[in-house]
Amino acid sequence: MATFAAIITAAGKSSRFGDRNYKKPFAMLAGRAVWLHSVDRFQSRGDVKQTIVTVAAEDREEFDRKFGANVAIMGVEVVEGGEHRADSVERALERVKSEIEFVAVHDAARPCIADKWIEQVFEAAQRTGAAILAAPVGETLKRVDGKKQITATVDRQSLWAAQTPQVFRLELIVEAYAKRGDVAGNNAATDDAQLVERLGHAVAVVPSSAMNLKITTRDDLRLAEQVLKVLPKPKPDGFSHPFAGDDLFR
Repeated sequence: MATFAAIITAAGKSSRFGDRNYKKPFAMLAGRAVWLHSVDRFQSRGDVKQTIVTVAAEDREEFDRKFGANVAIMGVEVVEGGEHRADSVERALERVKSEIEFVAVHDAARPCIADKWIEQVFEAAQRTGAAILAAPVGETLKRVDGKKQITATVDRQSLWAAQTPQVFRLELIVEAYAKRGDVAGNNAATDDAQLVERLGHAVAVVPSSAMNLKITTRDDLRLAEQVLKVLPKPKPDGFSHPFAGDDLFR
């Protein structure tokens, strides 16, 4: 059985979330912090041997105070993130154990990930070395200028919206991050697959669903709560955390 590490990214600024008291990974969703929902789906798997959560340095003290019990019980490693998402993932990669074969990078703010989707993208990564979840774009896309006026209608054929987890063979993603400084503006990369693409390595796409939503605004929390009601529950061998309903950042 292949071995995986899960990197759960929770070090963003949450600038669009619109709450001055806490950031979206630490908001409450169905009685638990958002990031705990995301972690549980990976920790319930026997092939995930290491779980690393990235948090912003400015949040570390509060995170430890609020969620220290969860971290200890779950055996999660916590890494302080950097200025950009790529910096945070790179710091987490430095902590991945050498015996791990594959790395899955997942947004903490995607709590509605289903076991079936994880299984499918894990299998694809084992076959190809690199795979991501994505959903085909269904809406008509418009390009808009600074005055909020339409300048073009974009052909949506062959367009997919990238999601997470994104899964890679360890040596491949390590190489991608080692070379990210070779490309101007590389810190602007918004996902890990983009860095692997720049190596010339093909990245497989595994069809997912819009239900694997990323929480961006407070309205998304209400939608995510409804999605969680219809998703299958985590596997029976998953964890049940006595501190999972701990209060959010105040």
